[in-house]
Amino acid sequence: MTPATPALRLAVFDLDGTLVDSVHMIVAAMTDGFAALDLPAPDPAKVRRIIGLPLEIAISRLEPSLDPAACGHVAESYKGAFAALRAAGEGGEALFPDVARTLAALDAAGWLLAIATSKSMRGLTATLANFGLAHHFVTLRTADHGPAKPAPDMLLSALHETGVDAGDAIMIGDTTYDMEMARAARVAAIGVGWGYHPVEDLRATGAAAIAPSMSALPALAEDVVMRRMAS
Repeated sequence: MTPATPALRLAVFDLDGTLVDSVHMIVAAMTDGFAALDLPAPDPAKVRRIIGLPLEIAISRLEPSLDPAACGHVAESYKGAFAALRAAGEGGEALFPDVARTLAALDAAGWLLAIATSKSMRGLTATLANFGLAHHFVTLRTADHGPAKPAPDMLLSALHETGVDAGDAIMIGDTTYDMEMARAARVAAIGVGWGYHPVEDLRATGAAAIAPSMSALPALAEDVVMRRMAS
C-alpha cells in the first residue's frame, strides 16, 4: 500500500515582537510622528500596547482626539522617521535570539512558513532583507492586502494561497491581536513569552500554548497540532 501523503502544515508568524525586536524604533518613530503636529510624545508603554495594529488605528488609540486626516499626517511622518532610522542603522531593530535557527528547524521538519503582519509590505520586505530571512517564507500577508489584525483575513488568505487546512496551521505571535485573529480564522495560536503583550493576556484571548523561547517552538508547534487532531 502506498503511504498517505503527509498533510501540509503552515506556521504563520507575526513580525514585530515575535521575530524582530523593534519597539525602540517604533517608539522613536511614533514620537517623531506626533511631533509633526506639535503633539507631546506618547507614553512608550502605551505605544507598546498598540504594536500589531494597523498604523492609523494605532495612532487613533494613542490620541483619540485626532481626526482621520490628522491620523494620516502622523502616520506619514511616522513612516518617514522609521525609514530614516533604518537607513541610518539606528534604533536598535534586532532579531530575537535563535530566530534563524528555529526557522531552519521548522523548514527541515516540513512546515510551510508565512508572515502575517500589520506592517506594510514595503516595511516587511525591508526587514526581511535586512536580516536575510525572506527565503524561509512561502507567503507574506500585510496590511496592504486588506483588513488587518484582529480580522481573520490575512490568515484566511495565507491558508487559501498555500492550500493548508485551518486545522493544520498555527499562528505564532506576541499580541492579543494575533490570538484574536487566529481564533476568528479557527487556527490554533501559540503566544510567545518575549513580546509586547503580557502572557496572561495572550492566554485570555485564545493562546493554546505559550513558547518560553524561540527554540521551543518546533516541538511546541508539533504538540499543539497533534493535540488539536486528537480532540
